Amino acid sequence: MFQDGDVILTGLFPVHYRVIEPDLSFSLKPEAPHCEGFDFRAFRWLQTMVFAIDEINRDGELLPGVKLGFQIFDTCGTHSQALRSAITSASGEEETFAGESCAENSSVPIIIGDSGSTQSMIILRTLAPFQIPMVSYFASCSCLSNREEFPAFFRTIPSDTFQARAVVRLVQRFGWTWVGSVAGDDDYGRYGTQAFTDEVKKLGVCIAFTELIPKVYSRERILQITETIKRSTARVIVMFALEGDAYPLIKEVVQQNITGHQWIASEAWVTSSLMATVEHLPVLDGTIGFAIPRAEIPGLRDFLLQVDPFKSPENGLVKELWETMFKCWLSKQAGIEKHNASVLRYQPCTGSEDLSKTDSIYLDVSELRVSYNVYKAVYAIAHSLHNLKSCVSSGEILPDNSCAKISNFSAWQLLHYLHRLRYNSTSAGDMTFDSNGNPAALYDIINWQRQSDGSIRYVQVGRFDADGGLGQDLLINQEAIIWHNNQKQVPQSACTEPCTPGSRQAARNGEPVCCYDCLLCPDGEISNRTNSLNCIPCPEDSWSNLQRNKCIPKELEFLSFAEPLGLMLTTGSALGALSTIIVAAVLLYHRDTPIVRANNSKLSFLLLFSLTFCFLCSLTYMGQPSTWTCMLRHTLFGVSFVLCISCVLGKTLVVLIAFKATLPNSNVWKWLGTLQQVLSVFSCTLIQVIICVVWLLVSPPSAARNVEYSSEKILLECNLGSVSAFCCVLGYIGFLSCMSFVLAFLARKLPDQFNEAKLITFSMLVFGAVWLAFIPAYVSSPGKYTVAVEIFAILSSSFALLICIFAPKCYVILLKPHKNTRKHLMDKTCPQKSS
Repeated sequence: MFQDGDVILTGLFPVHYRVIEPDLSFSLKPEAPHCEGFDFRAFRWLQTMVFAIDEINRDGELLPGVKLGFQIFDTCGTHSQALRSAITSASGEEETFAGESCAENSSVPIIIGDSGSTQSMIILRTLAPFQIPMVSYFASCSCLSNREEFPAFFRTIPSDTFQARAVVRLVQRFGWTWVGSVAGDDDYGRYGTQAFTDEVKKLGVCIAFTELIPKVYSRERILQITETIKRSTARVIVMFALEGDAYPLIKEVVQQNITGHQWIASEAWVTSSLMATVEHLPVLDGTIGFAIPRAEIPGLRDFLLQVDPFKSPENGLVKELWETMFKCWLSKQAGIEKHNASVLRYQPCTGSEDLSKTDSIYLDVSELRVSYNVYKAVYAIAHSLHNLKSCVSSGEILPDNSCAKISNFSAWQLLHYLHRLRYNSTSAGDMTFDSNGNPAALYDIINWQRQSDGSIRYVQVGRFDADGGLGQDLLINQEAIIWHNNQKQVPQSACTEPCTPGSRQAARNGEPVCCYDCLLCPDGEISNRTNSLNCIPCPEDSWSNLQRNKCIPKELEFLSFAEPLGLMLTTGSALGALSTIIVAAVLLYHRDTPIVRANNSKLSFLLLFSLTFCFLCSLTYMGQPSTWTCMLRHTLFGVSFVLCISCVLGKTLVVLIAFKATLPNSNVWKWLGTLQQVLSVFSCTLIQVIICVVWLLVSPPSAARNVEYSSEKILLECNLGSVSAFCCVLGYIGFLSCMSFVLAFLARKLPDQFNEAKLITFSMLVFGAVWLAFIPAYVSSPGKYTVAVEIFAILSSSFALLICIFAPKCYVILLKPHKNTRKHLMDKTCPQKSS
């Protein structure tokens, strides 16, 4: 298509999306490749450029006295066709295109296009020496931002650097960690996918697979890609590809009925009519992606309706539009070709066909995105030409302090004004280029939603603004999204199920970090969040619960009064003390009887008094230990038992000395009267009291929390403080016990009325056996049972003394009172003489 003017703009559009290479095997004359697969959407882009130029020419204010012209080429979406068109435009040679003749023009060629990044790069590198300005409406590869390599390139679509960042933020927003990627085998696909991969890996997201769609159709390669998608456990797939490249893959995926995947679309195909069809809905419904912001262009639809092949029969593209849309033919030859190529029977076009009554993407101006980019590209060039034309009045002087002429300007002069472009118009909005030739990065987030009639509706569910700052750049209404299979719940995509609180991730050898095993935290460690990498040890006084997701205070273990064992020992202690008091009461009541008077009643009552404290001191071993109870239990134990053993020792000495006192001329009793006996007992006890006082002053016992005893419990116990002092206490008790035993053993065969020694000997044997057995039992008993063994030893030894020494006396007093007489004792004492 061509229109003459003072300045000619060259448009490159992929009006066809498929190229058929000619068969040169039987032809001597080279033939140009044949394009097919008419794209209504791309033809609307082309018409938008014509409309914008026509609007500017009719304006009269933007470029007064200057008429813009155009020459438009169909690139068929291929490198060769795009380069051929650009070279034709730059050389100014006459080119026959669609039956039209392009006149020679001496103005600097200005290119609007191309739609593909790779095609744009090839053109720029080929025409680099000429620095021809090029403003693309759809080439978004980040590689084109390289100002050193592409100084003449500008675009009205954001760089894929920002789109990749937007996709990464989307993946992060919905917590996907296992994502597949598919890319077109061109610079757009490769650079976009690489930028996405590099950024998303920083967040710990893994790429399950990366596949390239070939530019030249290969069914074998398409089948390989579909097989990869089918085998992968990734439920989310990101695809950076042009619609023409993506179409064969999606078509194969639909044929194999590979569903259950959430597709993330790049701006190249998110609003593509070629992709958004009823046939593709089973696979692509719920697709979400990023699109160029939608806009309105007043008057564009009316302009699109003006095309008519009968009014412009020389325009081959309009003829093809008409024939494709109405399935008719305008020439007999075209009718034969279409009849042979289709099962539908084409009829001749009558001229009565009405475009306004068709439902075509060509007339759909509700989703003007790329079309608006074309519109802005034309206006960007027009405003730059305006600034170039009026450089003096606007102050934009060229570097050589000269002004360019609109009728004869150089490429570098126009580039100067494009670099400094900044305008705000009611029709084309705000427009400016950054230092790399990029516009502001702004995207609409589009969700494909199924209509009641089965068609697809593009619903905007959010927006991405690269200048919004972290946390504010992605704004999305999650409630408005309908996911794949008409689901409202966000789909999950992970190599393995998330590790629940209470477990941690364990990497698998040779697999990505997103593929892991979930291991339960060991005892004493927890994890309180999902997908924890490590388990956290609980504090010393805490332990993990069964779920391993919370630290709970360790159970405090001590011998309680309320528990059965404590209750039993308390009862034993009380019974022992009560029994001792009862025995004391019996002896006190019968204090004047011979058996009481004959066995040193003063020491007996003192012994019973000490035994009462021996029984009661066991109570201090129960309950939660404190510093005072710890000091009391050990000192009371030591003093009460020494007092008890001292009384036993005193009674044994009395037995021995009493026998000696019966000998002639013996004055022993003056040295062992009642006062002396009591003083000797208290003297022995005083030594133990001194040991205990020193112990309490130097290093007293204290309450302690033993966390090493059990991983799940804290043992509350008494720390001995000075072990040496404790050994002295026990050693002194043992020393007195041994003396009592030895002396009692020596006195065991003395006359019966004085012979309490037998009972003391037996009681000392039991006493010693109990404490000897106590040692291994104490060492081997765990936790609170150690205290129970100690209490049991105290009670057992106390009961041994009480029973062995006083039970026979009480038996005689209460049950055999006839034996409790002086005569009986004397008769038993004096041996019978033989006749």
